[in-house]
Amino acid sequence: MFVVLMAQSGGEQNPIASFLPLILIVVVFYFFMIRPQMKKQKEMRKFRDSLQAGDKIITTGGIYGKIADIKENIVVMEVEDKMRLRIDKSAVLRDPSDLADKK
Repeated sequence: MFVVLMAQSGGEQNPIASFLPLILIVVVFYFFMIRPQMKKQKEMRKFRDSLQAGDKIITTGGIYGKIADIKENIVVMEVEDKMRLRIDKSAVLRDPSDLADKK
């Protein structure tokens, strides 16, 4: 079909038609890759901003604990036997109850 159209138009190609596949790839890439990632980051930021003392958390390193105190970007996490760890707020991954809900 494209060969017939090119033959009829004398071999000249519309510049928009040559960029159309590239534009389509970018749009598909945005909706299947970038947009879901941005949505996930927004949810994670909202979760981290809603943290309070007493919440149970899991860190990115896999440490389970309970929040004892929050100071700006530092979370003081209490683990077994009253041991406390200071971690960056960005290291908080999720709530352990999320794992129980998925099972």
